[in-house]
Amino acid sequence: MKKILSFLFFSFSLFTSYAQRDIWIDINGVRDLTSDSIDIANQARPVPGSSRKGNNPVLFLVGNSTMRTGTLGNGSNGQWGWGFYAHEYYDENKITVENHALGGTSPRTFYNLLWKPVLEAVRKGDYVFLELGHNDNGPIDSVRARSSYYPDGKLEVREDSISIYNKVTKQQETVYTFGGYTRRFINEIRAKGAIPVLFTLTPRNEYEPDDPKRIQRKLTDFTPAIFALGKETGTPVIDLNDISATKLEQYGPWKASYHFYLDKIHSSAYGARMNAQSAAEGVLASDDPQLAFLKTCLTDKVKPKRCDQNRQQGKPMVFLCGDSTGKNEDSNPDGMWGWGSQGYTIFDPAKCVFQNQAKAGRSTRTFIDEDRWEEVYNSLQRGDVVLIQFGHNDIGAIKEGKERGVLATAKDSSAVYRMESSGIYKVIYSYGWYLKKMIRDAQEKGAYPVLLSLTPRNEWHEGNGHSRGFVYPVNEKQGKLYIERRNETYGSWCRAVARETGCEFVDVHNITADALDKLGQKKAAAYFKNDHTHTSLKGAQLNAQSVAKGLRDLNSPVAFLLRK
Repeated sequence: MKKILSFLFFSFSLFTSYAQRDIWIDINGVRDLTSDSIDIANQARPVPGSSRKGNNPVLFLVGNSTMRTGTLGNGSNGQWGWGFYAHEYYDENKITVENHALGGTSPRTFYNLLWKPVLEAVRKGDYVFLELGHNDNGPIDSVRARSSYYPDGKLEVREDSISIYNKVTKQQETVYTFGGYTRRFINEIRAKGAIPVLFTLTPRNEYEPDDPKRIQRKLTDFTPAIFALGKETGTPVIDLNDISATKLEQYGPWKASYHFYLDKIHSSAYGARMNAQSAAEGVLASDDPQLAFLKTCLTDKVKPKRCDQNRQQGKPMVFLCGDSTGKNEDSNPDGMWGWGSQGYTIFDPAKCVFQNQAKAGRSTRTFIDEDRWEEVYNSLQRGDVVLIQFGHNDIGAIKEGKERGVLATAKDSSAVYRMESSGIYKVIYSYGWYLKKMIRDAQEKGAYPVLLSLTPRNEWHEGNGHSRGFVYPVNEKQGKLYIERRNETYGSWCRAVARETGCEFVDVHNITADALDKLGQKKAAAYFKNDHTHTSLKGAQLNAQSVAKGLRDLNSPVAFLLRK
């Protein structure tokens, strides 16, 4: 949070200090759309056509900050444009994707300052995606000099122009209407034998005043204009605005909010991926014959991955999401086992299907980042159950090593870090935030999430003391050892998240710890394998029974699915 506040103060200071000199500074601290800014941007943007493989076509992306945030587009402020992820949806052996967008541009400024080298690289059979309009506003002769000509103050599709003195270039300039610039893009692309594709604008994180569940369509003046231009020129149109806005409406305000970062326009990595997915979905759903070849270039990523292949009609599925304490080698009788391997011993296969999606080494963050949670989310149906159990790997390093650590709190918080392995910036959220995401995603689908506290570690301390929120009982035998509890950290955070989300909470940590305390340290050793964290088959069976006990003690609706 301190880093974010520092960044906001830095940005505000830049704005206020330069505003008096009529210079606009972008998010990376460079001048917006001046020669120095473009020189810096061109170091980050690809050389037009450089990705082409043999005679394969290239998909050129033309847009603004919703496609490439800021001058560098490197996510250093936690914001990403959807052009960063667009390539993931296309087979690079059939077509390559180049993101030539630049933050702060409008149809007018992109056409005047950036379009020529892109157009020179366009060949017959290429595609050019056009998503411009967010910055097409303000006085036509302002210091930013980026607005199109608005006859009578209205966005205009018809061809019209006006001659003005440009305060930035200090030259006379002919400024066209939105329709005028769009036609020029379309006609020049077609003249090269390529195919232009128009996109409506990405939605903002704003809801209708009289309908708090509906995303505002403030940009609807652009939507009909883009469709009108598409119809007039015979250009395919993808309604990106509606596809993504519909998703945000289904998500609800909390989830919709984290698809943006710092403001209501610019997307987080979550929002950028969503918009890239929406763009690909729009191409796939289009019946325009001009997109026929492009559709064959789409990868399987455009179709959501699932993990419910074992679903049986009439039975809910019980998904376990967790780390190595849930899923390990699970094969050698004398090896390491996760308790999910024993799910069949507590859940009745006549009533449900147990699916172990846990993965060794994962934290809440990496389980989500690797799309493992996405597969579960895509598979969920009303009535399914999701068991969520993380914590052993969340305490690790955030930006070095295995890069899987999270912010240590239950509260919603985030900060931007530069990953040492890749140099890429990432927004890292809190342990509580990642849990809330999974819980609320499950609730959104009508599934029943259950939060489980992490399994205890084979670490022991002398009695008559206090350890991580657990007061060891006074015992007549001095020096008696009790297994360590982590109730002040992960236990406390899980309880807080459960309260906030209304999610059921099973305290596996203390249920298993109580059982191990009764056994004592010497006998408890047989329940672990190789180290203090991973369990033997015997330990996995104990943790599975702890889950069952916890559900029964709570009179949970999920207890109905347990074996008798």
